[in-house]
Amino acid sequence: MSPHSTDAARPGADREPVILLGRRTAFGRVNGTLATLTADRLLAPVLSGLLADAGVAPETVDDVIIGNAVGGGGNVARLALLRAGLPVTVPGLTVDRQCGSGLEAIVLACRLIAAGAGDIYLAGGVESCSTAPLRAHRLTSTPGRPDFFDRVRFSPDEVGDPEMGVAAENVADRFGITRERQDAFALRSHRLAILAGKSGQLAEEIVSLRTDAGLVGADEGPRPRLTADLLSRFRPAFRPGGTVTAGNSCADADGAVAVLVTSRRTADALGLGGGLRFVDSAVTGTNPNLLGIGGGEAARLVLSRQGLEGPDLSRIEFNEAFAAQVLASLDLLGIAEERANRQGGALAVGHPFGASGALLVLGLLRQCRASASPGEVGLTAVSIAGGLGVAALWRWDGRGGAGPGR
Repeated sequence: MSPHSTDAARPGADREPVILLGRRTAFGRVNGTLATLTADRLLAPVLSGLLADAGVAPETVDDVIIGNAVGGGGNVARLALLRAGLPVTVPGLTVDRQCGSGLEAIVLACRLIAAGAGDIYLAGGVESCSTAPLRAHRLTSTPGRPDFFDRVRFSPDEVGDPEMGVAAENVADRFGITRERQDAFALRSHRLAILAGKSGQLAEEIVSLRTDAGLVGADEGPRPRLTADLLSRFRPAFRPGGTVTAGNSCADADGAVAVLVTSRRTADALGLGGGLRFVDSAVTGTNPNLLGIGGGEAARLVLSRQGLEGPDLSRIEFNEAFAAQVLASLDLLGIAEERANRQGGALAVGHPFGASGALLVLGLLRQCRASASPGEVGLTAVSIAGGLGVAALWRWDGRGGAGPGR
């Protein structure tokens, strides 16, 4: 138990959850630069780097809450925190809400702080798609013989359980998202991600990792030579005559992200000014055949609960699994697409499932530190396999203090 937790019953703003700092690995393509590192080895240096940045004693951490979607079970949060040198008294919790896992982990930490359960949490997500275990059912017809599979079931056949790309095609059809619009959004994502990398804004948050191929400290996915003409040549990937291609879809990736979540009281004691104040979060279900709008539906729910609308948001970070689903969700919210994902997203950097939602929060924190005015409201949202969505609202607290990664 953290010594900061003894005053858990204290009411008011002292228990307000705040995101103060964040670190991450670079994101690597599947079987790419990070392919030799398991999930716990990706995450451990991020956790230790985050603690060092914050000046937080490891024994004061109440818990480490980490999202993970395709790991081998067990508790990767616990394994990684011990590998990072945290004491055995820190428990560790692994959360699985598929693509929303990283965001859900951070929201859970915020809820625990608001409830008075603790004051210092490390939360985020990790995925190593390259080293994810093979999965198999035990065949009842032939005992002991495995039946290997790549994709788990998310919904019964009578409801509908389409492949992700087919579901993206369904969304594009239902909401009139053209191929041209999807390609343009994908190209924008790559160009903005490349600009963010060149600006140096990402360098402070990325923990460089030593691999067999050398030191990895930059995202592998963004493609500087990508053009509109090249994107137009991609063939439909999921349905003949469709509009969803490999070019306007994300690639699976490896990576880890973690943020420091504290109470306002603890933030003040640490001298870490500025941060994202947690406002509210919502999770909702939608038609699994149109799963790509789940994030938009969750965002609509949490905005309504707070008496806000899309135009009230200053910054929007929406996971880019497919361009079609982001665009359809933004249309639902009445948000112009140029207002979202101002430094690119998963279409460029890739989608390490359990970590992507956490990257949205870290990206929002990074951008707010650079240019936000106090009181600005931001949104993070993810559409999830099986017809789910999770969204969270944040308000920028403009107090002076530590920079984005230090």
